[in-house]
This record gives sequence, C-alpha cells and structure tokens, in this order.
Amino acid sequence: MLYLNVYMLLINIFAFHFMLFDKQSARKSKRRIPEKVLFTFALLGGSAGVFLGMLFFRHKTKHITFTVLIPSLTAAQIIAYFFIRNYLV
Repeated sequence: MLYLNVYMLLINIFAFHFMLFDKQSARKSKRRIPEKVLFTFALLGGSAGVFLGMLFFRHKTKHITFTVLIPSLTAAQIIAYFFIRNYLV
C-alpha cells in the first residue's frame, strides 16, 4: 500500500509541474510539452495533478478533450484508488 501511495503522490506532482512548465512555456512562446505527454501522465495515474494544474494555472481549459476527459479520468482514478485501497489490500 505504501508503494501505491508514493507512486500516486509522485506521478501527480510531476503532472502538476508539467502543466506549470507548459503554461510558462506558452506565455514565453518557447518549446511546449506535447499534449500526448500530458495525457500519458494523466492515464498513468496523474490525472488529479493535470486537473489541478488546469484549475490553478487556467491552462488547457479551452480544449474540449482536456475539459471533458481529464475530470472524468480523475473521478475514475479516485474511485479505483479507494477500491484498491479498501478491498484488494
């Protein structure tokens, strides 16, 4: 269980920081992080970090794929996390 908690914490911190970095890069017209990378982090468990990054930095909020998929994925991962924590361990 400890490994799952540490993994979830780290992947979400990385995802949140990637959203911050991409927002800063967008403002400075520098090289951006591909959306594919952000979605990959979200699929690997970092959807809460991506979602919080969207809210905190107001980033990718006009992209329908982000505004629909990321909150849905976050809800599904939270449910899966609590299921795993309460019933499988």
